[in-house]
Amino acid sequence: MKNLVVIDLGSNSVRMTVTEVDSHGNYQTVNQLKRYVRLSANMGPKRVLQPETIDRTMAALVDFKAIYSKLDHPEIHAVATAAVRQATNQKAFLKQVKEKIGLSLEVISGATEARYDYLGVVNTLPIINGLVVDTGGGSSELILVQNQQLKHVVSIPLGSVTLSQNYLESDKIKPDSLFKAMTFVNNVFNDIWWLREATNLPIVGLGGANRTLAKINRRKKNFLNAEDVHGYKLTDEDVYETLTRLLGATLEERKKVPGLAKERADIIIGGLIPVTLLMRLLDSQQIIFSNAGLRDGILFEYLNKLKA
Repeated sequence: MKNLVVIDLGSNSVRMTVTEVDSHGNYQTVNQLKRYVRLSANMGPKRVLQPETIDRTMAALVDFKAIYSKLDHPEIHAVATAAVRQATNQKAFLKQVKEKIGLSLEVISGATEARYDYLGVVNTLPIINGLVVDTGGGSSELILVQNQQLKHVVSIPLGSVTLSQNYLESDKIKPDSLFKAMTFVNNVFNDIWWLREATNLPIVGLGGANRTLAKINRRKKNFLNAEDVHGYKLTDEDVYETLTRLLGATLEERKKVPGLAKERADIIIGGLIPVTLLMRLLDSQQIIFSNAGLRDGILFEYLNKLKA
């Protein structure tokens, strides 16, 4: 029995999944952890990771090490995405993590991140055709799936943290700020030459902001387990109504919305702008949510190599 440890250091949170894998490729997830570290906060135009966000991240990784170091022969796959990918002090940060924790972080490209998302989705949901949208803190990945195959992929440097910090108030959002943010995102989408091929296809939502959209609606409809969003579906009208409700709320009011984590209340509107605009742009009438993404994609790649 092997213990596969997958650590995903994103712009807003760092997550760890521990999965037991036997010699036949059978697997069982035995532990999942998440810490909000907001690593991409206040990076500014010079794209510098800040000392306070580094400290939060290091503390979370120390907590994770206390768990995986007790496992028998853990096989660790640790990846970093947008925040570290864009950071001008990337090398110094990676060196600090290696020296203080003994962890080697692999900084993966946006295309690689998207490929892992694709593997996570197609191995866990019956998706034939659709547009996978992973809205992270510092980047968003769009993957066009046709006949269950990866057709097109793009990673764009905008996410819930970056949009919120660059355009939006943390409290009540002003109309002109919202318009500027939506115009920016719309212009980015218009530059993706293949995006119209996804017209009328369902959206598959990944990432903390999109999953929060599902959790808010599951709580509103009194589902017993609001966290279990895998395979859950919403209409375009559900999405628009939810964003409208959040836009009418102050920060303190958003913190009290069932299904919305308090730590995400200041960035949730920025996080929902991409998927909302995509549904309008592509006339997509349904979004399907996936709990499986990057970490699951790494797991399935690992399992495929075992079987090879």
